[in-house]
Amino acid sequence: MRAADRASGEGIINQAAAGPRPVRVLMTVDAVGGVWRYAMDLAAGLKPYGVDFVFVGLGPRPSSSQRGEAEALGKLIWRDAQLDWLAKGPDEVAALPAMLKRLVDKEAIDLLHLNSPSQACGLTIDLPTVVVSHSCVVTWMHFVRFEQQPAEWTWQKRHNRAGFDAADAVLAPSGSHAAALEQCYGPIAGLSVVYNSTQTSAGIAQRQPFVFAAGRWWDEGKNGKVLDRVAADLSWPVKIAGSLKGPNGERIPMRHTDHLGELPSTEIQQLMATGGIFVSPSLYEPFGLAPLEAAYCATPLVLADIPTYRELWDGAALFAAPRDPAAFGQALESLIASPALRRDMGRKALQRAKHYSADAQAQAMLRIYQGVRAPAERRLALTS
Repeated sequence: MRAADRASGEGIINQAAAGPRPVRVLMTVDAVGGVWRYAMDLAAGLKPYGVDFVFVGLGPRPSSSQRGEAEALGKLIWRDAQLDWLAKGPDEVAALPAMLKRLVDKEAIDLLHLNSPSQACGLTIDLPTVVVSHSCVVTWMHFVRFEQQPAEWTWQKRHNRAGFDAADAVLAPSGSHAAALEQCYGPIAGLSVVYNSTQTSAGIAQRQPFVFAAGRWWDEGKNGKVLDRVAADLSWPVKIAGSLKGPNGERIPMRHTDHLGELPSTEIQQLMATGGIFVSPSLYEPFGLAPLEAAYCATPLVLADIPTYRELWDGAALFAAPRDPAAFGQALESLIASPALRRDMGRKALQRAKHYSADAQAQAMLRIYQGVRAPAERRLALTS
């Protein structure tokens, strides 16, 4: 660990040691998408630095395994409050600010870490607030369908904009997503990039001749239709994990892939470690944790040629035009035909994955937390 990074982390630790308790962070989570994995991995990375988490869950309830994972890392509170991207209108999320205020008071919170910018809309809590844009309807529509959001979703753009303006720091998981946000919303004060990471223990296993993919396949942005067409003619089977039905009733038929269903993260990581190739044809990814998990297993990557994946994996993966099944088929077959190329690309993926380590993410987040807490503490001193 570099001296500067150590000092940044020790700043949080020393502040926690100087008071009666550690720094206590309220973090919003959901059990539907990648936010859950992000939150659990980040909390595990920050726990050694004396950061306590109170996870506030919104939307569909977590599984028993998810609940156990969260409770091992902090306190989990679930509320029957709607997620913005599942809400039919602003009235369904109107009670969120008051609910967060009650929890802040009850749980003696020092800092808010909100995993959707809209959750900061309407907040009147005098606490440092960090918001993270993991994705949003506006950028999704722009890059998946090349359209503006429908009229019935314009309230989400207003809420996100208000959340950006209310936050002390706005984070994106990649430079590409940060650029997409400003393209769609205009300039955002305090916007910076903290790359995601992941905690994985799968390691490198004996390879088997199949291609693996994981995602919320009901999400049009995951581009499952193209993957299913590729699987029809590929010389290796394509195994996929993840739901084919979304929380709002979206469905996708997958006729040529071997659908394994929704699996615990440990089983997914084992499949990533044993699969010969990992593929992601996504049209839209603000970061993409699944390729990172696969790369930590030295599994060669075939990825959609989109800005985020180029930013993160250029030179460490093979790329294919995201809407071209033939291009994906060619890239996959080139790896299938060459064990040497698979080993080489697997090594490159593993080396690149180390750039997005859990410690690097933890150190970056500690600097963000420290940066937003310092002005709040100065304000408190002036009013005392």
